[in-house]
Amino acid sequence: MKSNPHVLAIVLAGGEGKRLMPLTQDRAKPAVPFGGIYRLIDFSLSNLVNSGYLQIVVLTQYKSHSLDRHISRTWRMSNLLGNYVTPVPAQQRVGKSWYQGSADAIYQSLNIVDDERPDYVVVTGADNIYRMDFSQMVEQHIASGLDLTVAGIRQPKSLASSFGVIDRDPGDPYKVRQFLEKPTDVDGLPDSPDEILASMGNYVFTAQAMVEALKADAIDETSAHDMGGDIVPKFVAAKNCGVYDFTYNLIPGATERDKNYWRDVGTIDAFFEANMDLIAVNPIFNLYNRKWPLLTGYTGLPPAKFVYGHHERLGHALDSIVSPGVIVSGGEVIGSVLSPFCRVNSWSSVRDSVLFDHVNVGRNATVVRAIIDKNVTIEDGAQLGVNHDHDRERGFYVSDGGIVVVPKNTHVKA
Repeated sequence: MKSNPHVLAIVLAGGEGKRLMPLTQDRAKPAVPFGGIYRLIDFSLSNLVNSGYLQIVVLTQYKSHSLDRHISRTWRMSNLLGNYVTPVPAQQRVGKSWYQGSADAIYQSLNIVDDERPDYVVVTGADNIYRMDFSQMVEQHIASGLDLTVAGIRQPKSLASSFGVIDRDPGDPYKVRQFLEKPTDVDGLPDSPDEILASMGNYVFTAQAMVEALKADAIDETSAHDMGGDIVPKFVAAKNCGVYDFTYNLIPGATERDKNYWRDVGTIDAFFEANMDLIAVNPIFNLYNRKWPLLTGYTGLPPAKFVYGHHERLGHALDSIVSPGVIVSGGEVIGSVLSPFCRVNSWSSVRDSVLFDHVNVGRNATVVRAIIDKNVTIEDGAQLGVNHDHDRERGFYVSDGGIVVVPKNTHVKA
């Protein structure tokens, strides 16, 4: 076995993100802002880079301009050392169709694998919130001698119908016996009967085996060309698939509270709740772990500023994340996440909300349980999240959990 195997990382970032509309109206899901200064894709890329994998391709497709721009401006590596993070758009290299599924996306980009000639390939999604050291998963994969390893995370058994579920071999807990796609009836884990192992959508392949499997899948007319639905079951059927339990992934600097944190932010409510996970005194997900940093591109911005100290006009923020460039000018911010260059003006109130870049909240305005996309102006005295019927009348989406979403570039009238 090579002491330093050559690993190529592929990030699947072509997701349309329909359930996150209107946040994905003009951007791909991995480009959606999160946590004030990040984009969703920054979490996958940070994990790969912190794991020591510095040759990364990002496969894009849907409304990818802002995503491509973010990657090219932010994720710059040393060309001298052969490192790179590069976005690769759908190119129709093998036909006239765009990507037909996650497996087809990699198949249509196999020229990259041919050029790089890696020993192993790490494949990840681009839109979950978590920390993971992929090198530990790669080490297990190499030791197993199998051609595919799937990462699994423990989830409540009651949620099994929402995931691809990994059924482990009773005789070998590191080997997959069955891969069940969104089952309605499934057994719990032997050591935790109320939990199942759900696929995280992260894979490690032996490179040659992956190439052969993708080429075979491409000519299979019955296939949906999906990694979880088509490729993984074929390796399982061949008894050639292992499982990596995320529970045992050790991250430097992790706290007991945020250890093994993983969130799928595929809906508005899940996205909102994941942002709220960041702001507790002891956060459920800790952005401040300097031993496993979350990297992004905001540099050179002015500090946040809080002005007016009168008790009737006090600019302040409590239990909140306030990004660089924000000005809280005589307003209040409570339990919220503010992205760069937001402004909260006098006597206004922002509570339990997420504001993207360049949102201006006018005087005496009220924002409650809302997600406000970038470049939104909220007029003096306007209200959001106070009366959902009124919010809907103005054309704003209100989620099942009562979160109001205002699209980018909107002018909210009083």
